[in-house]
Amino acid sequence: MNKLKNIKTLFYGLICCTLFGCATYHSPARNTWPTYLRGASLTDMTETTRIAKKPVYLGAGGKLVAQSEHAAKLEYGDDNALALAYMSDLEFALYDALRKPGISVQRAGTDVVIILVRGAIMEMSVADISADGADTLKTISKLLNKYDATFIEIAGYTDATRDSRAAAALSNDMAMRTGVYFAQHGIIPQRLFIVGRGAARPIAAQDDIGRLTNRRVEIRISPVR
Repeated sequence: MNKLKNIKTLFYGLICCTLFGCATYHSPARNTWPTYLRGASLTDMTETTRIAKKPVYLGAGGKLVAQSEHAAKLEYGDDNALALAYMSDLEFALYDALRKPGISVQRAGTDVVIILVRGAIMEMSVADISADGADTLKTISKLLNKYDATFIEIAGYTDATRDSRAAAALSNDMAMRTGVYFAQHGIIPQRLFIVGRGAARPIAAQDDIGRLTNRRVEIRISPVR
């Protein structure tokens, strides 16, 4: 009887998983993160670090904008025009897909920046990605896999209510969790730059409302050319 009951429970669970989606996402154990992120750069994405990383990225199967399937459809000749058109299309695709509270998509020159307020992607009570956050990051992952001729900087930020060491640890945790999620969803880690910046670069006042905005993850996407 118990065996039959267990089979029925398993069958019901499989049906529910198929119809409604499986269990809530949880980040893997912290000691496995280096395995997922092997090849990622734990530093700021600058012109110098992009140049240094380019051979590693290409060696891991990466491509230039001019070599991408998407760029082949664009009627532009030089690399700069191709990159601008490529990133413009990515910007609009992200904007259309991410119309949710606490999320914004911006242009910064050629780059595209996604700002994710912490509450939009992370659990409030524990250090983990929320169900809504996993759904959002899955959407972003799909588009970054489509527009794959890009480097990606994931930067974590927090507010100024913690001491500098705690702020650095929390911001790094948010960035690393996001990077691990991307690596689990098809983004090669050789594209990634991951950094925790603590309370640096606030984008809002350090009051009750502003602090919620300053706790965030910024994803900066840059064309490889």
